[in-house]
Amino acid sequence: MKTKQLALFFLVQLFCIVNVTAQQDNPVEYMNMIEKAEEEANQKYLAYVSTAAHSGRVKKIERMRQQVLDGIVSSRNKVIGLPLFKGDKALWQSSIDYLKLLYLVFSEDYAKIVNMEDIAEQSFNEMQAYLLLQEKTSEKLAEASEKRRVATKEFAARNNVQLVDGGTNEFAEKMNKASDVVEYRNVVYLLFFKCNWQWNEMNKAIKTNKVTDIEQARNAVITYAKDGLAVLDTMKNFSGDPSLANACKYALNQFKRMSENDVPKMTDFILKNENFEKVKKSFDSKPQRDRTQQDIDAYNKAVNEMNAAVNTFNSTGKFIGDTQSNIINTYNKADKDFADRHTPYFKK
Repeated sequence: MKTKQLALFFLVQLFCIVNVTAQQDNPVEYMNMIEKAEEEANQKYLAYVSTAAHSGRVKKIERMRQQVLDGIVSSRNKVIGLPLFKGDKALWQSSIDYLKLLYLVFSEDYAKIVNMEDIAEQSFNEMQAYLLLQEKTSEKLAEASEKRRVATKEFAARNNVQLVDGGTNEFAEKMNKASDVVEYRNVVYLLFFKCNWQWNEMNKAIKTNKVTDIEQARNAVITYAKDGLAVLDTMKNFSGDPSLANACKYALNQFKRMSENDVPKMTDFILKNENFEKVKKSFDSKPQRDRTQQDIDAYNKAVNEMNAAVNTFNSTGKFIGDTQSNIINTYNKADKDFADRHTPYFKK
């Protein structure tokens, strides 16, 4: 199953700057110089996470991560080359600190995320850890951004510059929207993954003919499906778009239906096969001259039941295999279409 890349975004609160002075070398120009110096790092970073969100696999765009690191270094060098504003180091230092943390996140934390991408598929706990690492990394970026915002605000206050929070900055709006999309996709995907992962565990049990394990896994699938559907019923549509939630509902309902109606046919075959082996062993152990008509009838009945069970097992196995593939393909397409519709595109 294709892992969903749950891209990380930091929320930068940008400002509309109202210049209340008219001098050539004023604090507004200095603030703009700092933001301009950071521009390359921010643009390459956003291009990376945008591409990751739309492509679905971070390993496919690993080359871009190095470009982000190069962009951060370039921006940091530009900031270092700027003079202090009338001896005031605070804003300059906040930019340096912000870029330093951004570099650490992309060189260390994000590298861990890339390495965990395939491992996350192996168990539900691994997937939870994968998502948690992303959340913690995103929190680091958000904290760094907030410190950078506060430094800008304090600098403006010291230098009689009026700031209007928010404004209509397209850059900030795109980042906030992208973050919301990722958060929503994460919640829905984890509901889907949990049920699909448990279904795969049940398939492993079917291959080993362990009826007790099959029943435990089957009941777990039903429970996870019901729990997931209950969560989805309480979730609001994202920007009026119910498509991803509906795809997840379809998947969970299918897993639930197959677990309730089709999987028991598989366990029935295993039980009939075990019974057939016992009857056959008993039948073969008797010399032909000692076999009674009752023995022959019991053996023939077991053979007929076994042949019918084999046909049911094969047809049911093909049906649930094809259905699972359809479920996964349908969900992956819905998720990609959802990301393409709602995740802003950022260009380098």
